Amino acid sequence: MVKTVHHRHSTPISPQFRLVLGDAASNPLPAVSDETLIEAVRRRDDHVASEIYDRLFGAVDQTLFRIIGQRGPDHDDLVQQAFEQIVSTLSRHAFAQMCSLKTWASRVATNVGLNALRAKRRERAVIDRSWPVDDDAVPAGCDPQRVLDSRAQLARVRELLAEMKHDQVEVLLLHDVMGHDLAEIGLMLRISMPAAQSRLFRGRRELRRRLEEFGISAEGRRS
Repeated sequence: MVKTVHHRHSTPISPQFRLVLGDAASNPLPAVSDETLIEAVRRRDDHVASEIYDRLFGAVDQTLFRIIGQRGPDHDDLVQQAFEQIVSTLSRHAFAQMCSLKTWASRVATNVGLNALRAKRRERAVIDRSWPVDDDAVPAGCDPQRVLDSRAQLARVRELLAEMKHDQVEVLLLHDVMGHDLAEIGLMLRISMPAAQSRLFRGRRELRRRLEEFGISAEGRRS
């Protein structure tokens, strides 16, 4: 019987996906290398491949949270999508292994998150000015209305990112949001470091232009 692996902010795994991952909880194994884990997924060796969820969950979960800005009702579905893409890509031998599995998983989750932002923009649901402000989440001495305005501005920034060219915003998110350096990004995207730097420069310039048109400075203040 296949069991669901639970974590903090646990994400349920579909029955089909659990068949690929196996049961990590009942079959604890010593840590294995990225290479061993990748080969296990390709061989459909469930006893070893089950570790992929434990190893990559944190990177996927945090990446989606930082890009979307919250763990909303669709967060579990986005985590699921990211893992399905990870397993599918590994199974097809399409991962070039130019960087670590965690770094690459962050890139996969970045694209899943960006696609989600674009879907929300199409639904005109990115900015929700009716979000409640949780008093416990507001630092002492802060104006709740100001916090709400800041959230609305951040939502607008995410909407603007969703409108930008994919290659530029991908590098911008990986560098400025996720904290990967240009060398890592070059390996992830299989481009040169100067190319990654160029995309980052153009992405920042385009985001700044769009923010100014909307009346928000690069520091997040309304002009």
